[in-house]
Amino acid sequence: MSCYFRRLSATEFEPTDHVGGAWNPDEQHVAPVLGLLAHIIEADHAVRRADTPLVLARANYDILGVIPMAAFEVSTRVVRPGRTIELVEATLSQGGRAALTLRAWMLQTGDTDDLAGTSLVASMPPRADLAGWRMDAGWQGGAIRSVEFRHRDFGPGRAQSWLRPTVPLLADEAVSARARMLGALDFANGIAIRVSPNDLLYPNVDLTASLFREPQGEWIGLDTSVSFGPGGIGLTESVLSDEAGPLGTSSQTLTLRRR
Repeated sequence: MSCYFRRLSATEFEPTDHVGGAWNPDEQHVAPVLGLLAHIIEADHAVRRADTPLVLARANYDILGVIPMAAFEVSTRVVRPGRTIELVEATLSQGGRAALTLRAWMLQTGDTDDLAGTSLVASMPPRADLAGWRMDAGWQGGAIRSVEFRHRDFGPGRAQSWLRPTVPLLADEAVSARARMLGALDFANGIAIRVSPNDLLYPNVDLTASLFREPQGEWIGLDTSVSFGPGGIGLTESVLSDEAGPLGTSSQTLTLRRR
């Protein structure tokens, strides 16, 4: 079965060709990796907190270096334990070198249905109104080829896309809707192109996402804006949606490097 990663042990994994990076196909695209770390934190949490489960409400990833297309290990620890709030950390390492960390706030749920609402502005159109699209404007690797897109471009640095990964994170393992969404958010940096990646490198050094409800369905909506500052730093921001409407936001800090 096609998947992004193969599990080698309880803590070790290896990428498949579907994880090949957009900047360099010999490096892992971090999008699937972000989803995997969220899944690992949730799986660990389910074992530790089977009677009093919390949900992953905010994910803060720091990308510490490139991740070659090779096996890696993931460790987890509880940074801040609590009955209704936990802060949990997962670290991906290769050869003893930490390459990526996730700090996830796990929060208690409750019945606030009568208070539910949002003022987030994101008018994602129906998928049928958007054309099919390939992320092929200078991007490389297997990861972007593993995703189906419906897309609308508003000009440099502004776009909307419905997307869905066509392969699972892992074979024969159930993955939550939250982890699946988190595993697609790094594609935002490539859907709203301000400058061609053939002319400028603008990788992100982090990704932070907050979700205020459970995603529904297979398709993920990204209403994305990309900003470049005058001093070599950029920002990609997205409003996240499913077919029921907005459900959160994500942001990525970019480092701009001329080729």
